[in-house]
Amino acid sequence: MTVRWGILGAGWIVQTATAQALRDAPSAHLSAVAARDISRARKLEPDRAYSDYASLINDESIDAVYIALANDQHAPWIHRAIEAGKHVLCEKPLTLSAADTRAAFDAARAAGVELVEAAWSMWHPRMRRVTDLVSSGEMGAIRNFLGTFTFDGVPEGNYRLDPHMGGGALLDIGIYPLHTLIGCAPTWTLRDIELDSIDGGLGVDMTTKARLTTETGSCASIVASFSMPESQRLSIDAEGGEIRITDDQAFTTWQQPTSLQINDHVEDFPETDAYRDMFEAVSGRILGRDTWLLDPEASIRVATIVDALR
Repeated sequence: MTVRWGILGAGWIVQTATAQALRDAPSAHLSAVAARDISRARKLEPDRAYSDYASLINDESIDAVYIALANDQHAPWIHRAIEAGKHVLCEKPLTLSAADTRAAFDAARAAGVELVEAAWSMWHPRMRRVTDLVSSGEMGAIRNFLGTFTFDGVPEGNYRLDPHMGGGALLDIGIYPLHTLIGCAPTWTLRDIELDSIDGGLGVDMTTKARLTTETGSCASIVASFSMPESQRLSIDAEGGEIRITDDQAFTTWQQPTSLQINDHVEDFPETDAYRDMFEAVSGRILGRDTWLLDPEASIRVATIVDALR
């Protein structure tokens, strides 16, 4: 059996990565794509192409919908899909607030469908190893956590630079280290936040630097930027030693071998496509298998931290 998927949106990430990843997932089938420019939908060679999102949502042959639209469009189309009885995988950030995120999961639960935030890096075997190692307590309590995701240059006119479309570095790429943090420490309770946010004059944060302190004294530093040199760093200093990713692709490593340093030991991971792994896991759960999915509570906790920072 396979899950019949429809995709809302045919932008860069769909064209370059996620449509093919869905095709490569054994339990998934690309049935339909909807895009405002139907030629972009047809380019992906689905069974059916639509020029409007509602037609795909109302297609009774579709089991699940992957939403790859601008951030401000996530919540409305999540609810439209749920109301139509579809399972939903939606790009991060799931919504623009913790309240909207809770409401979306409540709606999915009431409808008896799956809703998953597509924080794809969390399905990568290396990231699963990091979060399992720390959340299990094997490394002891976290002392310091550092997660950075920065690059220089968002094209003019891109939704990431539009405050009305959920733009800004925090919502776009700060989500990655925050999900890693919550994956490692799902019960963290924040005590204090120190924030340095730089607005480039467009009404969105071009850089956000945050230092988070918990009730127990653990500290986490998060950096997200559209105007700093490209960098993806992850290091965790815990009571039992240090975990470090040294290849500067902590969150978006894709189809290449990776490694992880745990104290003086290095663990190697084979080439994989975490997008494909994500689609396979969500499809598997829809088909009744006990696959690992990102916990709704993790999405809510990340959204709560984002609210506090914003």
